[in-house]
Amino acid sequence: MSEAFDKAVVESKLLPSQSNDTLLSLYSLYKQATEGDVNIEKPTNFFDFPGIAKFNAWESLKGTAKEVAEQKYIDLVKSLGN
Repeated sequence: MSEAFDKAVVESKLLPSQSNDTLLSLYSLYKQATEGDVNIEKPTNFFDFPGIAKFNAWESLKGTAKEVAEQKYIDLVKSLGN
């Protein structure tokens, strides 16, 4: 991981409250940048709405290169900090 990505991760924790969609974007980009394509099973409990949303957001990035996900994460954090 790049230093800029590590810095963006720290900065993301200092951001004011964000919408659920923004939080899902941050989560999925972070997971794609650090772990690559989704590597867990989709939650089977129909009522696990947060787990299903996280899975779907991460899965939507399948095939995205780690470096691309890192840069998108950095860009998103920068845009939220302004």
